[in-house]
Amino acid sequence: MSEQDRIRWDAAYTDREPDDDVPALPPVFSGHADQFPVAGSALDVACGAGRGSLWLAERGLDVWGLDVSSVAITRARAAAARRGVAERCRFDVVDLDEGLPSGPRVDVVLCHRFRDPGLYPALAARLRPGGLLAICVLSEVGAQAGRFRAGTRELETAFAGLVTLGAAEGDGQAWLVARAPATGR
Repeated sequence: MSEQDRIRWDAAYTDREPDDDVPALPPVFSGHADQFPVAGSALDVACGAGRGSLWLAERGLDVWGLDVSSVAITRARAAAARRGVAERCRFDVVDLDEGLPSGPRVDVVLCHRFRDPGLYPALAARLRPGGLLAICVLSEVGAQAGRFRAGTRELETAFAGLVTLGAAEGDGQAWLVARAPATGR
């Protein structure tokens, strides 16, 4: 990610209201909230100020949140401390253009509104057997095409090796909730 992008995201988080410490599963996944485990570990990719991470931590998971914005990561750390889940949360500034940092397999990979098709194989590989992937990206379905938007059926095609629990495209977004096969990968 260019330095200009990092500066832009830092400015965006600096300008936001401080309500981002309210734990929340991104609404697009709310119909599948019961599919998320209540123990284990999670990776929150492009976690922003950590709302999804906090929701997962309060649910009982140990969470590693990654984001390019140091402002967002500072907010996420502070929110985790205020909510009493700091011991369950680790937040790091990471440039995902350099790839997904190495780490152990997890029970949940959450990725909301970040799209890098080059990372799709790494996201799937990071799941433990039976692990849950919840991903939402901007889409050209129901919107103008653009370099940051997924093409038709991009997520379902990229994650065809997982068991789809729910998926949809339209109104400029695409999402997928899927589970890794329960045995070996």
